Amino acid sequence: MISLDLSGKRALVCGSTQGIGKAIAIAFAEAGASVVLAARNEDTLQQILRELPQTTGVHHSYLCADFSRLHDVEQAVASFLDINNNTPIHIVVNNTGGPAPGQITDASVESFLDALSQHLLVSQMLMRQLLPCMRQEQYGRIINIISTSVKQPIPNLGVSNTTRAAMASWAKTLSFEVASDGITVNNILPGYIKTGRLDSLATNMAKGQNKSVQDVETAMIQTVPAGRFGEPKEIAHLATFLASPLAAYITGTSIAVDGGKTTAL
Repeated sequence: MISLDLSGKRALVCGSTQGIGKAIAIAFAEAGASVVLAARNEDTLQQILRELPQTTGVHHSYLCADFSRLHDVEQAVASFLDINNNTPIHIVVNNTGGPAPGQITDASVESFLDALSQHLLVSQMLMRQLLPCMRQEQYGRIINIISTSVKQPIPNLGVSNTTRAAMASWAKTLSFEVASDGITVNNILPGYIKTGRLDSLATNMAKGQNKSVQDVETAMIQTVPAGRFGEPKEIAHLATFLASPLAAYITGTSIAVDGGKTTAL
């Protein structure tokens, strides 16, 4: 039986106090990785830290940073690496909440700048900080949680569609440059997954359509061939595989986890 084993690996999971990020952190810990949680609320980070599965010889930790402030994230990671004597981080999961919904014609320049900073620029900065150790270890996994909008733009998510596409292009370009160092770069594209983000989108759609949230959710499910919303753990399963040695020859890909909803190839 194939086993997803992350023993001896350290993983930085961004946005790991809820939803998909939390599910990935738990899955990585179950696979034997030492997990570094990252989010902005220290009390919640400490709570999730206590929930992570504990394995002999594995040490979980966290760093607190506001991802809307690029310099804060850079300082938090630099401080963490310094305190831990540059112990390598082998896996990084770039996962940040999506921009607010809305038509692109109504979007301000500032909304684009904020979204690109929290997603693209933070990812670039983290890569630059962590790449030297990954290269030294000849093992690295960069996994980006983005959106099916990379394949098929989603109506009323103008800023999000644009930002996610930029992330996908960044990842593809990076994958060319680091593959020879044993480092892979891949994107996971969640569809309708049961998270606070989905709740927010459904609520927003209900207001705009003058419908109940339940009616909107029913209509959303009807567009999914699998006939249901996905669970965060189903994203985590793929992330754990991509983080493992078994996925060493998979890089530069964008994989949809959407119950078959996306119609594009």
